[in-house]
Amino acid sequence: MIQRIRNSALFFLACAVLCACELYAKPIQKRGLFVSLIQTPPVLTSRADIQRLVDFAHAQHVHVLFVQIYRSGQAWFPSAHADSSPYEKAKKDIGEDPLEILIRAAHARGIEVHAWLNLLTLSANADAPILKKYGIEILTQKPGPEKKTLSDYKIDNQYFLEPGDLRVRDELAQIVEEITRNYSALDGIQLDYIRYPDAKPFYGYTPQNIARFKAAKGEAVLAQESNLAWKDWRRDQVTELVALLRQRALKMNPKLQFSTTGCAPYIRALEEAFQDWPKWQKEGLADFVTVMTYPKTVAEFKKQLEGLKRRGIDFSKLNIAIGAYKLLEQPKIFKNQFKVCEASGARGCVVFHYGNLLEQPKLVSALKRRKLFFFF
Repeated sequence: MIQRIRNSALFFLACAVLCACELYAKPIQKRGLFVSLIQTPPVLTSRADIQRLVDFAHAQHVHVLFVQIYRSGQAWFPSAHADSSPYEKAKKDIGEDPLEILIRAAHARGIEVHAWLNLLTLSANADAPILKKYGIEILTQKPGPEKKTLSDYKIDNQYFLEPGDLRVRDELAQIVEEITRNYSALDGIQLDYIRYPDAKPFYGYTPQNIARFKAAKGEAVLAQESNLAWKDWRRDQVTELVALLRQRALKMNPKLQFSTTGCAPYIRALEEAFQDWPKWQKEGLADFVTVMTYPKTVAEFKKQLEGLKRRGIDFSKLNIAIGAYKLLEQPKIFKNQFKVCEASGARGCVVFHYGNLLEQPKLVSALKRRKLFFFF
């Protein structure tokens, strides 16, 4: 009888060990959190807020912080190519580089820090250094009436840079180099707004972009929406920019994780934003992509993920971003979307953004981890 009990105990112990081994053999799904400059006050303005962020992330089992340090042509790092006045003021007030403080505090808790950059949008900043340097020719535009004033170039209340303009590419590459040069302990860089505006009619009709297209394809080729070669050209411009920035970043720091965001649904990215992010996954131009899935319902959230799977998207290189900003008064939907993400097999689930979780604490309950127990 005693021997039978011992054998049963050993059997259940072996099962538990096998289950645990299988559990730990699987890749750990990462949790990410976007930290936006638009929250008030921005996190990088005080030591207390930096530490509060790190403590919050650790308590919610967050593995990666995507920290916005470039937005609207403004920099929260030392820069000769962007307006670094926000960085200079924060450093003066705190007495030290705020991003350095954050990286150090996060690493002490085992949390990665990735620089999040809004690249091809200047928001509504008419005083952005790149715009002052090169003028309106570097802003992408649609065909139609001649543009007479700067405000004529606004798209959804933003100024968008033209990815097919070689001057734009060089400026952005130097900004990426500045970041990698100054922050050797940084874990990664994530490129956001690495696309054309995705509102019809389509964009890209700048003098330099059209001239380069005709030179490459032949003088008689017209740049117009019915021309498939013109569509492919604009996708190539975005992809070439990603490749250039990756090359320049990894030259400075070969260990850096290099990633981008991606539009969803897939057809929107490919046909309107000219952003072929699945190609970036396949060709190794991005170590992973964070796809922005921000529907207001669980059903639509599932539909978008199922659509990506049907297209053969590599979920092992895909983060799913969940739009907390749209669900402030719907914590149950936010929680259920997060569960769907965790069950999807994606590389990670990322919340957009930290300020929303502070604003609505009910959303935080969705991030609580379920404990695993073994009974013998």
